[in-house]
Amino acid sequence: MALFITSLNSGSNGNCYYVGNHREAVLVDVGISCREIEKRMQRLGLSMQKVKAIFISHEHSDHIRGLPLIAKKYQLPVYITPVTMQYGRLFLEEHLIKTFSGYEPVNIGDLSVTAFPKFHDAAEPHSFVVSGHNVKVGVFTDIGAPCQHLIKHFKQCHAAFLEANYDEQMLAQGSYPYHLKRRITGGRGHLSNTQALELFKTHKPLFMSHLLLSHLSKDNNCPKLARELFAQHAGGTQVIVATRTEETPLYTIQSGGYADVAIAKYYPAPHTAQFSLF
Repeated sequence: MALFITSLNSGSNGNCYYVGNHREAVLVDVGISCREIEKRMQRLGLSMQKVKAIFISHEHSDHIRGLPLIAKKYQLPVYITPVTMQYGRLFLEEHLIKTFSGYEPVNIGDLSVTAFPKFHDAAEPHSFVVSGHNVKVGVFTDIGAPCQHLIKHFKQCHAAFLEANYDEQMLAQGSYPYHLKRRITGGRGHLSNTQALELFKTHKPLFMSHLLLSHLSKDNNCPKLARELFAQHAGGTQVIVATRTEETPLYTIQSGGYADVAIAKYYPAPHTAQFSLF
């Protein structure tokens, strides 16, 4: 059995990640419009009828912008902390609001979703690991610094969406004001290429088949640079850059069983990623 994953959008203009099996799926964050989610899933041959729940990592607009409409239209339960609800100023139908706590798995059919806290400048931010059929997929973005929670879960993942937000030199020499540069690099902002690469090099399990570099800055990173940086240390892991303009292909992630060696099959989408569009 397998899990299917795609990034429907990744960046400061909106984030939305899909993880599912043959029967059910979850969305992690809904920072793009309901219409765009529907269009992108349709292009990948995915049905919204399989989506059974939404999990929200934190209240920033690029993670919740499309949430009220899609939750209402499809009557999807939204797993969110009360503090995130409050700071996000979200108005959802009461029967759709569900809560979660760190390290307490939530079962969605045959899927299990476990949240854990992370460093980010939000009220109560969490990362997620979605598991099923002995496969684990991590959604690790909007992280100021790697912590022991992140390291512990990264080591267990067969595939991961991992933030590689900025190149240090590009950010330092760029046009962002000083206070924004401090926010990004201050330990509760975002992971740099170097920080993410160190996590990857030091803690990547041998069975990790796919790494999707996520939440790349439009102004302070280069997709080609990031991909080549990680590819040098990838071994048997396929490195993909998730874009801020379109969905990635759909990937199938499997656990090989013996020695837990992951086998992954790649199904190309009906388009080619255009990295020049960042």
